[in-house]
Formats: sequence, C-alpha cells, structure tokens
Amino acid sequence: MKNIKRRDFLRNTGIITAGLLASRMPVMAMPAARWVAENGPLQLDKNLDPEWIKSLYKRGTVTTYLKSKNELQYIGMPVGGINCGTVYLGGDGGLWLWDIFNKNQEGIEPKVVEWSADAQIPPVKIRPRDGACYVQPSTNIRPLEQGFAIKIKYQGNTIIKRFHQDDWDEIRFEATYPVAVIHYLDKKLPLTIKLTAFSPFIPLDEDNSNIPVTIQSFEIKNTGTAIIETEIVSWLENAVCKFSATASTDGKRINKVISKTDHVSVFATFEPGDKTKFIDAGDTGSMCLSFIGKNAAGISSFQLPVSAASFSSKTTDENVVNADEKLIAGIVSSQQILPRKTIKKEFAISWHFPNVGKRIDVPDARTGHYYLNKYTDALAVVDDVADRFSYLSSQTKLWSATWYDSSLPHWFMERTFLNISALATTTSHRFKTGRSWAWEGVGACEGNCTHVWQYAQAIGRIFPAIERDNRQRVDLGISLQEDGGIWFRGEYDKRPAIDGQAGRVLGCLREHQMSADDTFLKNNWTHIKKATQFIINQDRNGDGMTDTPLENTLDAVWDGEIAWIVGLCIAAVKAGGMMAGEMNDAAFAIQCNEYVVKGTQNMDDLLFNGEYYIHRPDAVKGRKGIGSYNTCHIDQVMGQSWAWQLGLGRINNKEKTVSALHALWKYNFTTDVGPYIKRHIGGRPYALPGEGGMIMNTNPKNEPKPYGEDVTWQAGYFNECMTGFEHQVASHLMAEGMIDEALILTRTVHDRYHAFKRNPFNEIECSDHYGRAMASYGTFITACGFEYHGPNGFIRFTPKWDKENFKTPFTAAQGWGTYMQTKTGSKQEHRLKLKYGSLQLQKISLEKMDGRLVSSILVVAGNQKIVANFQQEGTSILITLSKRVNLPTNQSIIVTIS
Repeated sequence: MKNIKRRDFLRNTGIITAGLLASRMPVMAMPAARWVAENGPLQLDKNLDPEWIKSLYKRGTVTTYLKSKNELQYIGMPVGGINCGTVYLGGDGGLWLWDIFNKNQEGIEPKVVEWSADAQIPPVKIRPRDGACYVQPSTNIRPLEQGFAIKIKYQGNTIIKRFHQDDWDEIRFEATYPVAVIHYLDKKLPLTIKLTAFSPFIPLDEDNSNIPVTIQSFEIKNTGTAIIETEIVSWLENAVCKFSATASTDGKRINKVISKTDHVSVFATFEPGDKTKFIDAGDTGSMCLSFIGKNAAGISSFQLPVSAASFSSKTTDENVVNADEKLIAGIVSSQQILPRKTIKKEFAISWHFPNVGKRIDVPDARTGHYYLNKYTDALAVVDDVADRFSYLSSQTKLWSATWYDSSLPHWFMERTFLNISALATTTSHRFKTGRSWAWEGVGACEGNCTHVWQYAQAIGRIFPAIERDNRQRVDLGISLQEDGGIWFRGEYDKRPAIDGQAGRVLGCLREHQMSADDTFLKNNWTHIKKATQFIINQDRNGDGMTDTPLENTLDAVWDGEIAWIVGLCIAAVKAGGMMAGEMNDAAFAIQCNEYVVKGTQNMDDLLFNGEYYIHRPDAVKGRKGIGSYNTCHIDQVMGQSWAWQLGLGRINNKEKTVSALHALWKYNFTTDVGPYIKRHIGGRPYALPGEGGMIMNTNPKNEPKPYGEDVTWQAGYFNECMTGFEHQVASHLMAEGMIDEALILTRTVHDRYHAFKRNPFNEIECSDHYGRAMASYGTFITACGFEYHGPNGFIRFTPKWDKENFKTPFTAAQGWGTYMQTKTGSKQEHRLKLKYGSLQLQKISLEKMDGRLVSSILVVAGNQKIVANFQQEGTSILITLSKRVNLPTNQSIIVTIS
C-alpha cells in the first residue's frame, strides 16, 4: 500500500459499510451469532453449522457458474500471457476489457463510485484503490469489437447464434484457471458446444507463458442422427492506434489476409501519415486474428451485426480505411459434422504493442516488453503459436489437469491458485531487459513493493526463475544499499521497509531452495549476508528484537518492539543463518543463531500477553505514535507463518503461537463484518455487511485509545478485511493443524468473490488483481505439508487430512507432477509421478500414518530398485537414497513403507 495518494480517503471518509451486493447472496447462511458489543463488537461465538464445516473437506466438483443463476456478468478470467496486459474471458466466452494498450491506468476501470451505508449518511467517493470494483464490479468493458458466432444448418433449418449469453438457454462456466471450459446449451439444437479458453501457461517455463495471445478452442458435437452443416466465425476490430490516432488524416488502418499451410490470419496494422507522430504511443503496434488448422477463410472487412451474409462476406485480401473509420477482420470456418461425431475449431488472437507507457518510469521500461525479444509483430506471435500449437496447448492443459486432479477440494484448489492470474494483468510487467516489475495492484503503487510482494508465495513456486531474477537484479542489485538496506520500491522510494527487508531475505532462501543447484546462492551470498546483517543491526538494544523505527506495510513508521515485525526478522535471520551454513560461513551462521535464540526467547517472554503477541511501546515515546499495542493484530505471528513455507522449524513457542492463532480466530474472524465496521469507521470496503472475514485489528482489552495517542489516517487499515493478510493467516492455521479454521477462512474469501457478486478472479486491495493475494498459494503448501530443497535433493510431504488416500500436484526446480499416498493395512505407498521436466532426489521425508515403528522400506525409481536407509523420529521418516536419482518426465518413484 502507498501512503500519499490514498490517505485522503482514509482520513476524510467515515466509511461504514452497507449490504449493497452482499444482501443478495450471504456468504454463510448461519444462525445469529453471539456478539460482545462492548468489545467492538466482537463475534465470540461463530455459531457455524458443523455439517457446513464438514462439507468444506469434501472433494466436490469444479466450481461452475450458470447463466440461469445470473452468475456470468462479472466474470473476467485473465486469458492473455503473463506480463502481456489484460484480456478477460467473460462468463459467456466473450473477450472483454482489452487492457493491452499500455495505459497503465489505475484499476481495470478508472472510475470513482459514490457509496454510503444508508440514506442518513452522506455518500463517499471510492476510487479503484479504495475498492470501487468491490462495491460496484465492472462488467462489459469492450473498447473494441470482437466476438464469435455459429451458423447451423440441419433438416432444412438455418440458425445463427452468437456466443453471447442472450443467445443460449444455458451457459456453464467452469472456473479452472488457467484453462476455462464453457458449455453452451440449447434444448432445440441437436448438438453440444464446448469452448476451452486459455493462453499458454506452463509452470517453470516463464518464457512460453509470456506470449501475447489468447486461444479459443471450440468443440462441436453432433448429438443427432442427421448431418449438420456448421460455419463458425470470429471477428476482431483493428484497434491499432485506436486511441491515439482519431482524425481521418492521422493515417490508414490496414487488414491483410495471410494464408499459410496450417493457419490463416488477418493481420491488423496502422500506417501513420506522419511516421514519427505515434512512434511512442502505447497503442502503436499490431494485432492478428487467426484460425489454426484448415478449412478457413480470412475476411479483411467483416460486417456487423452478424447475419447470414456475414458468413459469406466477399472481401479482398487487403482492406484499407482512414484512421477515424472502423475496420473489422473476420475468419470463417465451415465443416460438416456426421452424426455422433465431434469437430474442433481453434482460434487465436495475438497482439504486439511494444511501448510500455510513460507511467512506468524506470530505464528498463523504455526498452519495451519482454516479448519483443522473440516477436517482431503480432503475426510473428501467431506464426510461432501455430507452429508449436500442439506443444503449447498440451502442456498448458496437462498442468491444468495435474493441478485439479487432486484429493483436495475443488474450491480450495481454485482459490489457492487463481490469484497467480494477476501476472496476466497489467499489475505485472516484464521488460525487454528481462526485469520483472509490478504495481501493487493494477496501476496503483509502483515498484515491486517489498512489503506487499513478500506475501506472495505463488510466483516462487510456479515461476521460480522470475523470483530469482527479481532477488538478484532488483533487491540485491538496484535496491541494495551499502548498509544492506533494500529500497522497498526500487527506484521509486529509496528507503527500506523492515518487513519487506525480512521478506526479501526469506525469499532468497525460497529461491535457493527452488533451484536445481547452489548457483543462485553462491552468486548472491555476499549481498544476502549484507541484507541479513542490516536486519540484525536494527536491534538497537541487543535483545534480538528489532526496535529501529522503519516503514512497514501499514504505511507508517512504528516505534517500539512489534511482534509481527520482530518475528519476521527472527525468521529472516534464521534463514540467513541457514544459508550461511550452506556457504560454510561459520562465523555468520553463529551470529545469526545467537540473534535467533535471543530474539525467540525475548519475543515469547516479553511480547506475549498470556493470550496473543503484542506491540511493546518504545520506552521513551510510549504510545504517542500509531501502533497495534495491546490489540489483536492479524500478522502477529507472520514470522512463524513464513517459516512453515521454508522448512525453518519453530520461530516461536508452539503453545503460544497456537494461542495467538486462537485469539485471532476468537476476536478477529467474523461471519458478518457488518456489526463491527458499522462501529469502526475509516476503513475501505473490501468486505460488506453480510460477508465474513478476518479483521486486521481488534481491541479485546476495550482500551479507549488502542492505536496510540496521536492516531493518524493509517488506523483506517485496522478496520478492514484484506485477502492477502487473510490468506497468510489461513496458511499458518493450516500449518499448525487448525484445519477447520484454515478452510473456513479460505472459503469465506472464496465466497466473498463468488461470481454472483463480483469477479472471482480479481481479489482487490489497493486496486485490482492485488499482488499480496498470491499468499493464497501458501495455504496449499501447508495443506500438503510440502517442503523442498532442490540443491540438496530433498522433498517432503505430510498432508493435513485424507492421509490414507491423498493426491496433490507439486512443483520443483526443474519439473512438476503428482504426488500420491495410500495406506492399506499396515502398508503405505508413496508415489511421485513426474509429468514435466526432471526431478533430482536423494532425500524424501514422509510421515508414518499410524505412528508405529517402520520395519522396512522399498524404493523403486522407474523399474530400478534403489538402495536406501531411513531414520524415524516419532511419525517422521527421513529416507536417504544411496545415490541421487534423476527422475525424467513420465517416470515415477515409489516408496513402500511397511
């Protein structure tokens, strides 16, 4: 979050939320809960239905949104490549938003909405960063003409239907990012139609996932007994220089049909009258509409609205119009379908707009987008995609199938993964130099903000090379200062943020663990050590607890010893010590260990109030400035939460940590935020009455000035529900075995973003597609009990439930696949099947499900028996192979424990 531009909203508005959307579909239809009004009010009795809680564990089916339930209008699933702008797939299969023209505007829709709790209270103005699209979700933003339609001839009838919700009896949208499946149903037609939409998305392959293209694959099945004649058409407006060149004399729009052996395209360009006038415009470039396959014809000038004549448009291979005229390309493909047979039609739309835009003011941005390294224009994009279509589509679908083929609940797999779609929006950019750069949310708060992005666990597991480059190029390069401090917004804010600093050191360990060897650590150790030493140096009184006032993610400089910052720093220094050990830097490893031991002891002794961890005021300044003090703060044990992501073990005492989490559940979680936020004004509406959530800070002690004597505008944050923080807590609840609570909290977020109410693919904080929301992946990690250390060849699985029949996807440094474990009688079988890449293993850590002693272990890799020994401590089993195994694609390693 950024402090300057949003303070007016928090300072000047008295936001108390209203039911607006929530009243139509409550998150949880539960009986009235018991409230303690004098404390906030705080909902101490959640009164949750035990049967509803049990249902959260069930596998269930894919979340499917229906036209008949009015669930399609807000859906916007990003289906362009990562770092290529934003193209939304709508609930009916239409493409919308089209934020590919480098505007870098704030929010997917830069609007201000007026909103009020009721008629008695004057409305307040809410911008995108304040939750405009949460209160009033965007829909149907279509800056250009684009669509699909089908003509069907059978038994003397001719029927034309657009792929639009108005034209079908029912449409079903299956929400399985990165691949969506949409079914079109009409009771009167003897056919079924399925659309599969995606952009190439292949974990560990950031380059092939960074292609500016969206693919729509139609499958049409003849369910009748007679032959059906079909024609399917796609159209796309030439929007090159659409916004910058508006006068007739500005230049010419050109559509050119280009036919090749395996695909046909209509290439859309713009020829300026003045060669230099639009050279720096964000919409300078090219677009391309394509059909991949045979039996298709390009149309350089397609006529709307769609009619029978549209399918037989006669056109030349090239069409030219003035800049102020609309020019629409079309492609039509015709084919007979025999009874009970199915045909496929593959369409692709590509774009190529080189200029990043002036709002991103760093030298790397001036080089243009990363895809310029590979493609000269949009035609080159689709030529490449067509040539490699089988590989790109099959690998994308393989990942999607692998991810969702799990014993974990469908809804859980969806919610913990889909936030990585923020990479396929204008939140995230990658420049031609290779540097990745991001806003906090779309167009708001620049510069890879360390204290926000350190929460995001997904990228480091799905595209680890991106995170390694970010650590090396930015945090340990551009941003690293002589004293070891890391600028928290790169070139934009030349100060360190203490929580962001700790998160970046922890990130360095994750990036090392997600590497195949120790190259990253060796190349960066000097700088990692310096950054870790900076953290140690912020402990002014030598008690192992950071107490130097520095910026933090709540946009203020707090004095004193603050539990969540102290714990983060302890975790970071422990990570630094672990890396020191691997680098044989014994002296620094000892220094780190001394800090950790001292800090852990003092944090547990001095910052724990008997129920939860607190903020101890500065001895001189007291509680004059803003802080969390004796309140119950959402991030109070975040250091321990981070530790579970990396296999760091305990940062804090287990009993005290669990007590703190119970306190968060007791005081901060509510099934309905309404009663609380109506009493606590000043927060932004990221949860509305009738919706549940975990509130950032509550005041169980009922103190009159809980946040300090001189409360500043930032105190408004304490009354909000922000998903990134909630996901962080959910991942920690899961790690500590509070599984019910972890699932309830995650499901509460999932239900807040149900498609009936708003876009399920857009978790909002300070603007849309907020980076912190990728903390959701951390809950998946802890649900699986997953740990991995690539250079050491180590992997661990200890799932939290369904242990006797468990299945989950996993990613490693060079490969990904499926892990399964079963128990039959006294025998356990554990299988890792690699679907992509390779996997090097020498140590495997598993759990003895019945707690008994292990008598024997058998390890087979491929068809080869591997000699192994094992150690057992309680239920934990560490298996060490006699040699490092390099598992190739489509092979398995099987461990049988008796």
